[in-house]
Amino acid sequence: MSGILRLFGIVVVYVIALAAWLVLGGVTQQRTATQSHKLNDAVSNLWGAPQTQAAPELTFFAEGDVNRTIDVPVAADATGPMIMLDGQSLPLLTAADGSKFVRKLKIPEGLAMSLASSAVDVKLHSDPRRKGLVWYSLYDVRFDGTYAYEHQDARAGELRIQLTLPSTTALFDDLVFEVNDVDRRDALEPKTGVFDVRVPVKRGDKITFRSGYKSRGADDWTYRPAAGVQRLENFTLKMHTDFEAIDFPERTLSPSTRAFKDGGWELAWLFRATVTGQGMGMTMPRHVQPGELAAALSFSAPVSLLFFFVVLFVLATLRGLDIHPINYLFIGCAFFAFHLLFAYSVDRLPVPIAFALCSVVSMGLVVSYLRLVVSTRFALRETAAAQLVYLVVFSLAHLWEGYTGLTITVLAISTLFVLMQMTGRIQWSDVLGKKKAGAQAGLVPKSSLPVDPMPTPQG
Repeated sequence: MSGILRLFGIVVVYVIALAAWLVLGGVTQQRTATQSHKLNDAVSNLWGAPQTQAAPELTFFAEGDVNRTIDVPVAADATGPMIMLDGQSLPLLTAADGSKFVRKLKIPEGLAMSLASSAVDVKLHSDPRRKGLVWYSLYDVRFDGTYAYEHQDARAGELRIQLTLPSTTALFDDLVFEVNDVDRRDALEPKTGVFDVRVPVKRGDKITFRSGYKSRGADDWTYRPAAGVQRLENFTLKMHTDFEAIDFPERTLSPSTRAFKDGGWELAWLFRATVTGQGMGMTMPRHVQPGELAAALSFSAPVSLLFFFVVLFVLATLRGLDIHPINYLFIGCAFFAFHLLFAYSVDRLPVPIAFALCSVVSMGLVVSYLRLVVSTRFALRETAAAQLVYLVVFSLAHLWEGYTGLTITVLAISTLFVLMQMTGRIQWSDVLGKKKAGAQAGLVPKSSLPVDPMPTPQG
């Protein structure tokens, strides 16, 4: 077979393998999306969702500022027994002078007040769970918050304390809500998950209250000190984790102090007097998602096979080995076996075990096959080394988060350098065309071929 035909056959094999990997990657993505869609609601109902605990809201109502009725005039041409006003259906009334009005209840808005101090303590325990191709970053949380308020307004009145639980569907155990050391758990509205307590206050009064619970959530836990930008006075939040890999959600502040202890972190956010609209929180450790990894490996596999085919073709050219395109087809199938087996075993086995199993199977197929096609020495040395680099190491690069692209780039440039040095003296026109008599194509440069000496002229 001529060099051009051989090269064309290898390209056809490569295109077939490329199509197979694209199909496998698409199928794996679809399997992952289907499982995730089916399980998300079930996981949320069983183990909870991301939780955001908001700080208590304080509202002061001065004495005399109470609910009262007010008359609101309406257009003179208004008709009907009822009229809509501010979303309420109210009866239309007529005054003695013939003017029309409606009578509505005016609810005082109150004055938003700030906390004098906040001391929050949070303990997070990571408890990841796996379902098929998806890992879920679950956690147990123990929350305890102690707050204080000092009434500095000259007017007496009522202080309304509202604290909202992070979720109305999650389970909250060991629930605590105390105001001035008095148990006020009865103030919880279960449907809305809001504690709502009113306390009489006058100038100089100090109110302390405490809330706490144990619960379960997923992915992130966040504390929001205010709905918007607000001044924080004497604020402390201490967080304890039992895991090493920590990260912080978007729009949250970094801790003031951190210390690694007993396999976890002790973090603290300390503010004496600051203004901020950002919160504090923690993102649970993320596991490698088996489905996403399997799809990524399938989509990048053609690059891996391209490197291997090029190296194999160059080695065959340099050594005069007769490796037919059909041989390349079987080798491509052995590479594909790695990704096919990984896609359908990684949902049953841990990622490291599945990866090791697939590597052994694929390398065993290639080495045992080329042992018969070429030689045992070539299969165990050059072939095994090349497959270890371009299949196993190339695939492992996807596990090195943040370094995948760099690793593949270094691998590609190194391969290019080695191939350029190995093939710099090859005469490709001879390799891809007809072989010259007396010389193996591409193995000996033209300049080194023996040249017949010119005949010596006779006397």
